Formats: sequence, structure tokens, C-alpha cells
Amino acid sequence: MRKVIIAANWKMNMTVAETASYIPTFLAETGDDTEVDVVLIPPFTSLPKASELIGEAYSLKLGAQNMSAQKSGAFTGEVSAAMLRELFVRYVLVGHSERRQLFGETDQTVNAKLHAAHEATLKPILCIGETLAERDGGQVEAVLMRQLREGLAGLDHKQIQETVIAYEPVWAIGTGRNATPAQAQEAHALIRSEIGQIAEPAVAERLRIQYGGSVKVSNAGELLGQPDIDGALVGGASLDPRDFAEIAKAAKAAKE
Repeated sequence: MRKVIIAANWKMNMTVAETASYIPTFLAETGDDTEVDVVLIPPFTSLPKASELIGEAYSLKLGAQNMSAQKSGAFTGEVSAAMLRELFVRYVLVGHSERRQLFGETDQTVNAKLHAAHEATLKPILCIGETLAERDGGQVEAVLMRQLREGLAGLDHKQIQETVIAYEPVWAIGTGRNATPAQAQEAHALIRSEIGQIAEPAVAERLRIQYGGSVKVSNAGELLGQPDIDGALVGGASLDPRDFAEIAKAAKAAKE
């Protein structure tokens, strides 16, 4: 049985003061329930405060929105895996569509970051997904297979199994439009099948695949009830601690 993983990607939102208010409110709503892995992914400036407030709350884990593939050096503006580990970061987003589209990250860039994350014992959340033009052009399978094969190149089976895959159809991110449960399940099943080819069926069966793309309280239960959807990567709806708590509760209920 794969443990559900719900992650809050705050993107370039939430100040330190807002983070200090958010976490106690969220914990008051959910308690220290460990049946679902809940990951908070704030901006870099809020990581120290989030780390301090999460403390011994075993139900919450900390993630980062990005990291460098380099260990150290003359890379102005970058943050290394070791710097993240010092703040007790456990997860890191790699290859989010905004990083790919706005900042020019390629499958090769993503692959280098995945290797660096695993080397530092961080758990990467590998984001993949097609644009609307690619979906309308019948390229969904080809795009997802390329992103998986090139992104995971050179990782061993254990590393692949410990990577979380986040399927985010680009056309559904921040648009209010989301894939139907059937569309999301079809893509997740395709990804799991491909992982079985890249590694082996046992790895594919254990690997967790999240859905991301306009997930909110009203649709979380139906999406998370699909057999190959093991969680959600939540954007806008995660900025309200009570809404995000409701999504976490929906995830738990959907898998009971």
C-alpha cells in the first residue's frame, strides 16, 4: 500500500510572518496525523521559520521549490542540497513546469538535479506534464515518456522508487481547469507502466505518483480516489491553511 503524499507548493507567495501564522493554524486543523505524508514547500526565505515551527510535528515534512545540481561554488543566486539539508528539508521539487518554461530547464538539467538530490539523501519530486498544444496534438504519451526516461537516466532502482513523480498537465496549472479524474488516472497509469519498463514492475508498484493542476477542496476527493493517484501537489489552494487541511483530510478519506 503506497502512503499518500500531499504537498503544498506556495510558489513565490507567503512571507516569513505569513508562514509563522500558517503552520500553527494548519496543525490545529489536522493534529499530528501521520497516516498521510504532508509536505510544505515554501519559498527559500521562509524555510528557516518553517523548519523551526515544524519541529517535532511528525505529520509535517519540509520541502524546497528548487535546488542547484552543484555542491558549491560561484553560482550566484543558487542554493545547494547541503544548504537545504541544514534546514531539515526532506523533499525538493525538480523540473516544475514553471522552471522548465520560464527559466529554461531541460530534461538534462532536471536529471542532474535528481542525481544531486539523491546523493544528498533528499527525496526529489519530479514534475512532468504536457502543454495544451501537446495534448491536442496527441503527444501526451511521447512527452511523458521522454520526460521520464531522460529525467531518470542513470538512477538505480532504489533511487527511482524513492523519487515521487508529480504529473502536472501544464494546461491545468493555475488556470482553474483541471484534468478529469479519468484523464488524470489514465496518465498516472501510463506513468506507472513506463516506470515498470525503465526499472521493474515492483518498483513501479511502490513508487508514488501525485496529481497537480488546480487541485482544490471540491475536487480532491474524486481525484485522489483513483487507483494510481497517490497524492496531490497543490498550488493556489494550499495558500489557505484550512483549505489545505481539508485537502489532506480528503486524501486520507479517499484511501481508507
